[in-house]
Amino acid sequence: MNGGADNASLGNRIAVVTGGCGGIGTAICERFVREGATVYAADIAGDSRSAARYLSLDVTCEDSIRAMMERIGDEQGRLDILVNAAGIEIESTIEETTLADWNRIFAINVTGMFLACKHALSLLRRAGGGSIINFGSYDGFIADPGLAAYCATKGAVHALTRAMACDHGPENIRVNAVCPGYVDTPMLQGFFGSSGDIDSLRQAVQDVHPVRRYGTPEDVANLVNWLAGDEARYASGQLWVLDGGLTAQVQQMRL
Repeated sequence: MNGGADNASLGNRIAVVTGGCGGIGTAICERFVREGATVYAADIAGDSRSAARYLSLDVTCEDSIRAMMERIGDEQGRLDILVNAAGIEIESTIEETTLADWNRIFAINVTGMFLACKHALSLLRRAGGGSIINFGSYDGFIADPGLAAYCATKGAVHALTRAMACDHGPENIRVNAVCPGYVDTPMLQGFFGSSGDIDSLRQAVQDVHPVRRYGTPEDVANLVNWLAGDEARYASGQLWVLDGGLTAQVQQMRL
């Protein structure tokens, strides 16, 4: 759906997207704006590339998250949609992972999500309910080699998403997780860039998918937009895998 005054699906909604300046975060912000929402792109990076309102945010800092939610409360009075898209990836086995790296990836991928949800709840209640959309991964179900800590964080995201859906469903607060596979973002390009034959690897990644391509940030934004809106009012506590059929196969190709 292309937004507009007559068909915007999120008209008059207030949304915040952590990691809102990243590849997927920017696409989500742009889609929400087109659908009529007032959108805050919260990120530790620079200003938002979308039409969203930029907020500087360090998801590992509770004071930073608390200040962000207080500002949104002062400016808007409520919050309808929270998207936790902030995240990093560390490519290593547990033997190669330092304790500092382990703590950092959990601080961003898991604790940051926990803190954002915790401090958003009062604003979501003011709105009479809302939608929380977390970012898991297909790596929370199966594991890619050399991503041990990343896989562990996504498993935690999946479990916490379900727990929050159970706890806050009676308050009309829905909680879901989007679990992407390969998506064309700077994180994926960094993976390609560390390999020798980039072109052949890119082709191999596409060929291993039944749909013969990897995803785009817009593909992810489409699902997030649906989960944020009223059409998904009965959807909660679910882990929505978006991977072009990758994990539907009996055996994965070893890249």
